[in-house]
Amino acid sequence: MVLFAPRPAISGPQSQQAGGAGGAAASQSTATQAAPAAHASVPSPASDAPMMISSGDLLTVSVFGAPDYVQEVRVDDNGQVSLPFIGEIKLAGMSVNDAEGLVAKRFAERGVFKDPQVTIVEKEYMAQNVTVIGEVQKPGIYPVTGKRTLFDVISAVGGASTKAGDSAIITHRGHPDAPETIHLTYDATGLQNSNVPVFPGDTIVISKAGIVYVVGDVRVPTGVVLENPNLTVLKALAIAQGMNPTAAQDKSKIIRHTATGQEEIPVPLKKILSAKAPDPPLLPDDILFIPGSAAKSAFRRGTEAVVQAATGVAIYSPYYTRF
Repeated sequence: MVLFAPRPAISGPQSQQAGGAGGAAASQSTATQAAPAAHASVPSPASDAPMMISSGDLLTVSVFGAPDYVQEVRVDDNGQVSLPFIGEIKLAGMSVNDAEGLVAKRFAERGVFKDPQVTIVEKEYMAQNVTVIGEVQKPGIYPVTGKRTLFDVISAVGGASTKAGDSAIITHRGHPDAPETIHLTYDATGLQNSNVPVFPGDTIVISKAGIVYVVGDVRVPTGVVLENPNLTVLKALAIAQGMNPTAAQDKSKIIRHTATGQEEIPVPLKKILSAKAPDPPLLPDDILFIPGSAAKSAFRRGTEAVVQAATGVAIYSPYYTRF
């Protein structure tokens, strides 16, 4: 039987121990009674994988039918707790269910209880905070009190940034080697799948979206946040409100970052506009550069100047168009 306590607010580190040998011994005859009804459990992270006990956690250990045996103990730096009749026992790194089984086994081996039914409740977690980094307005460490969800936390940090992608990676305290990737959707159909529970000790990384930059002789140089892979040259130009009359269409190009460095790809814009050439797709971090025939001096330094202009759009533009 696994009982999860409601996620607690931050509380003081003091703990007390109660009970003694007399109460435990007197309860041996009643330890085999039927177990009480199970409490409702808090949803657990990582696809219902149980939370793991960690050093610093405050646990309540009790035995059904032994009302005098209720011990409140804190897990020490070695991952151990000290319990009457069985001494020190290492519980850190175990699920609550496994810890209950181990403690019950020790009681039975020592002859303290006959067929004991042990209940362990996580009363206080050492890590009462969540860490939020990535594309959010105010990354940092935030306290968690009570049950919280991913959208609660994103709201607490001021929301996602304009460059945020559509996924979040959550690394749970008890399962650092099994991070969850959550697809973020905000419509009614996907909301429940996206708004997953968040627990003390979790680390949340909000991904960065791919961005296409449109700079040069266009009406509104801008950054376009990609929400799907179907952005093309003409669509990007439309988002930038088109070209200026002075644009040198035949000298347009895409500057693309590759594994071997920057690559310049000519764009036959006149042919594309007249449907004589295909409209090429754009990839994340592409820069679509439309030079101006009457003001070429603005980009005489070539590719580096174009990249610098795109960086300026990313930093100083207060809003991004999402595609």
